[in-house]
Parts: sequence; structure tokens; C-alpha cells
Amino acid sequence: MGKRRILTGHVISNKMDKTVVVKVSTRRQHRRYRKFINYFKKYKAHDQENACNTGDLVTLVETRPLSKEKRWRVSEILERAE
Repeated sequence: MGKRRILTGHVISNKMDKTVVVKVSTRRQHRRYRKFINYFKKYKAHDQENACNTGDLVTLVETRPLSKEKRWRVSEILERAE
């Protein structure tokens, strides 16, 4: 069994019970033009204690499927939003 993937992103929604939506940004270089392009993806993650607020910087860890769309859980809160 391989290691679990770890992602870091900002919470953009915490309106669901025990679930947060996290936006993860990545920068990739275009193959031909060598320009850096910002990509982002939204993940639904399990937040057991409902501790996350909008704007928090969090770490996600890959886990077994918890529901139809949840395959990540919040590992830790790195930085609180102001």
C-alpha cells in the first residue's frame, strides 16, 4: 500500500455539517510557451469537530470514501483566518 497523498489549501465553505470545501491551488508551466499558469481544484473534506472556518489554511489527507464525494479529511489547521 502506498503513502497517502497530502494537499494544502484554503477553506472556502463550511456550511455543511462535518464537511468543508477546500480550494487547492497549483502552478504548472505550459509545455510549449513556458508560461506559468495557476490551476485550482475544490475538494470536499471531512472535518470531525467542525473546527474549520472560511479562510483557514488546512492540510488534507487522502482517506477511504466517506460519502459520494468525500475522499479527504482535514489533518490539521495550519493558519487561522482573521
